[in-house]
Amino acid sequence: MTATPPALPDDQTLAQRGLEASGKGRVLLLACGALAREILALKAANGWDHLDLHCLPANLHLWPDRIPDAVEEAVRRLAPRYASVFVVYADCGTGGLLQARCETLGVEMVEGPHCYAFFEGNAAFAAHAETEITAFYLTDFLVRQFEAFVWKPMGFDRHPELIPMMFGNYERLVYLAQTDDPALDTRAAQAAERLGLAYERRFTGYGDLAPALARAAR
Repeated sequence: MTATPPALPDDQTLAQRGLEASGKGRVLLLACGALAREILALKAANGWDHLDLHCLPANLHLWPDRIPDAVEEAVRRLAPRYASVFVVYADCGTGGLLQARCETLGVEMVEGPHCYAFFEGNAAFAAHAETEITAFYLTDFLVRQFEAFVWKPMGFDRHPELIPMMFGNYERLVYLAQTDDPALDTRAAQAAERLGLAYERRFTGYGDLAPALARAAR
């Protein structure tokens, strides 16, 4: 029988405060709050009860330069409670600084430039990256949090005239879907329309996240 994922804080809490680790696992998954639902679903589906999840606020992605310090602080604070720590972040706009910091701390992290790549599969994403320079990507979390992570931070709620200036070189919005959710599909299509972009939905599931967590579980 497949276990049911535990109840999650709402997306706003995951964006602003993250998720505190609980449980008595041997391995700590130190992750971005934007990945909490996917990680907990994989934990439940695979019976990985020995993995504890701690999420940093997802809104750190609005300031990528803050991610390495936040990860280091959490590793140093929480690592003494665990046999090992696995960082569930890709590079995420840190320009290699997060990888360097993880190497200094002696912890492993997810491979890839960002979550779009590892959700689709790093190899698959890299294979068509050059032909999709004009694509703007969303994941399940970013569809749900489009207002908080795209619309308002870019000032479109106050200055819609900025949209053609900032998205004039984009041609389509690609929704990399982790789940089959018609409601999210509708919201993603609406986001594309608001940005003046063509719309494409591409189901990825969990991509390379699943085997990465399987390695951590071992």
